[in-house]
Amino acid sequence: MNPWLDKLNPYPFERLTALLADVAVPSDRSLIPLSLGEPKGRAPKFILNAATDIDLVTRGLATYPPTRGLPELRSAIAGFVTRRFKLQSIDPESQVLPVSGTREALFSFAQAVIDNSRPALTLMPNPFYQIYEGAALLAGSSPRYVPCLAETDFNPDFSCISEQEWRDCQLLYLCTPGNPSGSIMSIEQLQTLIKLSDEHNFVIASDECYSEIYDDERNPPAGILEAAAAMGRHDFKNCIAFNSLSKRSNLPGLRSGYVCGDAGIVAKFLLYRTYHGAAMPVHNQLISAAAWNDEHHVVENRSAYRLKFDVVLEILKDVWPMRKPPASFYLWPETPFEDTEFTRRLMAIAHVKVVPGSFLSRTSEGINPGAMRVRLALVAEVEECAEAAQRIKDSWAAL
Repeated sequence: MNPWLDKLNPYPFERLTALLADVAVPSDRSLIPLSLGEPKGRAPKFILNAATDIDLVTRGLATYPPTRGLPELRSAIAGFVTRRFKLQSIDPESQVLPVSGTREALFSFAQAVIDNSRPALTLMPNPFYQIYEGAALLAGSSPRYVPCLAETDFNPDFSCISEQEWRDCQLLYLCTPGNPSGSIMSIEQLQTLIKLSDEHNFVIASDECYSEIYDDERNPPAGILEAAAAMGRHDFKNCIAFNSLSKRSNLPGLRSGYVCGDAGIVAKFLLYRTYHGAAMPVHNQLISAAAWNDEHHVVENRSAYRLKFDVVLEILKDVWPMRKPPASFYLWPETPFEDTEFTRRLMAIAHVKVVPGSFLSRTSEGINPGAMRVRLALVAEVEECAEAAQRIKDSWAAL
């Protein structure tokens, strides 16, 4: 077996299952899970209609899917990226690659980018999506955790990175809007990293899967390609954006996303994926093209999340006031005592499941940025989110 597999850490939800294994839960209340960031909103009707179109599905089942994606899907993605991030253009032939969800692409990307014959650091935010860490380890790179604390508005504090670490950096994972905080990096912050990439020649992998869930309709979050284009960098050198339909369109089961940016890197990643064998089925590609071409359902989705935040924060304001994030569907509040014990008590008393923040982070330089926090995912319908909030409020004195 590959000895690097032994470096992988247990996934947060494995740890959560073990943490709660012996907790006695109320028998008169059903579980309300606020733990997993899996959208529960209804998929758009036009997507459901397409998914049940027998001719479309038959076409998809009758052929091997092209790894580089159908032309109509690549064009739809290019159109979305160009419109959304204010670009002059994106070449669907050379700068776009459909993938089977961003999870598998973010993971496999490191293996295509990292040269482990020389010192290799992979920088990543802390807390973080654990796929970044596993990807780095199995590519033969060492993770470098960059703290995301309240002092920097929960964005990565790159001031702690030494000159030698920048020289050794080969890959930088970003997540903006951030998971779990929902914080947004500015164009200026992104451009600073692009300039560092010019100096030290590392690749920026920007996970933008929460980019379409934001509070201010007039100010959508910036993306890495938008930041590059604003510098006149229309080749997007060393910049790759990742996004998917899971959060944007309530389609986590479709497993549909994209990789977009530097044509040279996209070409090498396509070569890797030709062997990797993770091409999206043709009927899913056709359905995906329709989803990327429509914005109406995305506006409605944002509106639904705003309502959930407003309802939950109003219920909890007197016992557990917390910051409303500028983007994403998570709340990232502090806990009154240790986050793991808080999670256990909340499960035992309210039958509401959350994730301890320390499970989403690593202790680095003596600090775990997730400690004394929990993550709440407001992915259920508004009535269930409200019920969870009310249970927490009613249970607060007993926690």
